[in-house]
Amino acid sequence: MTPNAAVREGSRTVNVAVHLEEMARCQPHQPAIVWRTGRDRRGRAIYRHWTFEQLQQQSDRYAWGLLEAGVERGLRTILMVRPCPQLFALVFALFKIGAVPVLIDPGMGRDRMVDCLRAVQAGAFIGLPLAHLLRITHPGAFGSVRVAVTVGRRWFWGGHSLEAFGARPWRPFPPAATDGDDPAAIIFTTGSTGPPKGVLYLHRIFDAQVRMLREHFGIAPGEIDLPTFPLFSLFDPALGMTAVIPEMDPTQPARVDPRRIIEALHDHQVTNMFGSPALLDRVSKYGAAHGIRLPSLRRVFSAGAPAPPAVLERFSRMLAGEAEIHTPYGATEALPVASIGSREVLGETRFRSAGGAGTCVGRPLPGMEVRIIRLTDEPIDCWSEDLVLPPGQIGEIVVRGPTVTPEYCTDSRATRLAKIRHPAGDGRHTATDALWHRMGDVGWMDAAGRIWFCGRKAHRVVTADGTLFTVPCEAIFNQHSAVRRSALVGVGRPPNQQPVICIELEPEHRKTDRRSLTTELLDLAHRHDLTRNITAVLFHPAFPVDIRHNAKIFREKLAVWAEGRLR
Repeated sequence: MTPNAAVREGSRTVNVAVHLEEMARCQPHQPAIVWRTGRDRRGRAIYRHWTFEQLQQQSDRYAWGLLEAGVERGLRTILMVRPCPQLFALVFALFKIGAVPVLIDPGMGRDRMVDCLRAVQAGAFIGLPLAHLLRITHPGAFGSVRVAVTVGRRWFWGGHSLEAFGARPWRPFPPAATDGDDPAAIIFTTGSTGPPKGVLYLHRIFDAQVRMLREHFGIAPGEIDLPTFPLFSLFDPALGMTAVIPEMDPTQPARVDPRRIIEALHDHQVTNMFGSPALLDRVSKYGAAHGIRLPSLRRVFSAGAPAPPAVLERFSRMLAGEAEIHTPYGATEALPVASIGSREVLGETRFRSAGGAGTCVGRPLPGMEVRIIRLTDEPIDCWSEDLVLPPGQIGEIVVRGPTVTPEYCTDSRATRLAKIRHPAGDGRHTATDALWHRMGDVGWMDAAGRIWFCGRKAHRVVTADGTLFTVPCEAIFNQHSAVRRSALVGVGRPPNQQPVICIELEPEHRKTDRRSLTTELLDLAHRHDLTRNITAVLFHPAFPVDIRHNAKIFREKLAVWAEGRLR
C-alpha cells in the first residue's frame, strides 16, 4: 500500500509534518523528546531521549502501520494518550498520512467527553487501555470507529497494537500532499462558557502558527522547551526545539510540584517554557521562598487567562538578562492573536488595570487584524464597517488572519454565532482572511493600537443602571490584601440582574472576620464609579476553574451558587 503523496503540478504541500522532516535532516542527532524514566540512589532524575532522526523514523513506522490498519487520508482519528514520546510520534504519523487527529481534554468529565466524541463520528480510535474501556462501554458513541489501536497492553477488545507498529523495520513515509485548506485536526475547547466545541484546524493554520511563533518570538532550532501544556508541546518538533516532558499531571497545573519543574529547568538548561498563570504562581512562590534563579530561560509564555501582575513580577525576579514573560492572547479558535511582554505590563499597563481599565493583552501580531464591534448576542452574517466602535469604547473583540479557524465541526449553530463573512469584492481577500472570528470576549482598543481585555461577553452583568464587565470590576476588589481573586456574577435575568462579587481569600486570611472584610470591600467598591452599585459580597472557599489551565473561573457555576446563597 502506498500513501497518497503525489504533489500536484504547481502546488505546494502544506503539512506540518514537513517541518519535522526538515529538522531531522538539519539536526538529526539533536534530542527531540526528553523524558524522565526514574531516579538514582541520590534521588537525581534519570532521563531518556529520542533524537529528531529517531522521532522522524518512529513516526514513519507508526504511519505505515496505521495506513495498513485502515487509517487513511481525511479519516477522523480520536487520540487519547498521555504526554509521552509516543504521543509526538503518533501526531506526526497522522499528519503524514493526512488523517485528522481529534484531541480532547479527558479532565472535562466522562459524560461531556463522550458527548463530544459522539458528535465527531470518528473512524479510528488510538488510546490507552482505559480509553478503550470507555469506548467499548459506550458503543453508541463510538459506533463509527472501525480501526482501534491500543497504546500499551491490549486487553480483550482486539484491534491493533502500537508496539507492533513501532517494532517494524524503518522505511521513509512520504507525507501526503495536503494543501492549505485540507483538514488537519479537530481540537476541543475547554467549555468554560458552554459545552466544549470541536474546532476544525486546517493545515495552513498550523503552518501559520509555526511561522508566527518562530518569527515574532525569535524561537530558533536547537532551543530547549519545557511545555507544561501538552497541546503546545506538539509545536516543538516543527520548530526544532527539544521538548522536555514535565513531571506533572497536565490537568492539574495549579497543584504542580514546583521542585520538579525547577529540577527539569536546571537539568536541561531550558531556554523556553510555557505555564498557565496558576502554574507560574505556584512555581514563583516556591522560587521566592528559596532564592531560586533560572538563568537559562530566554522567554516564558503564559496563557489561558490573564496573568496577575503580582505573579509576573514574582516570576520575573527568577529570570536573568533580557528574559521576559510573554502573555499571548487568543483562543482555541484563533491563536495567537496578540501579545504583550511582562516589562510593558509591570512598567505601565498594570497601573491602569488596577484602576479598572481591563487587562492589556498587547498589539495584534503581524498578519492579524483586530476590531472592536458593538455588542450583540445575535448572529452577524456579513461584515460591515458600521459594526466597528470608535477607539476607547468597549465592545466585542473580533479578529481575522491566517490563524483563524473556519468552523466548529460539531456545532453548526455555534459556527453561525462565531463567524462573520467578509465580502471579497475588493479582490484582496483570500481564504485566510475571508472570515472574522468573534472571540466572545469584550474589550477596547487604545490610541496605541493595544487591546484591553474586559472579560467574556457571556459574563457581562446587565443591570437597570448599566452594564458591568467582569475584569475591570474585579480589579478593584483584587487590590485588597486579603483577596486572592474575585469574580463578578449576575443574579437574575438581564436587564435587571443583581451584581454580586464573589471573593476567594488568601489562605492566611480565611479565618478573618467576614463582617469587617465585607465592610472594607464595600468601602473600596464605593470609591470607584465602576463598582459603586455592587452591594452584595459572598465568600467562596475555592472557585471552580477550567481543567486545561486551572485559571479560567467558571462564573456560570458561581452565579448558580450565588443565587442559592442570596435566597
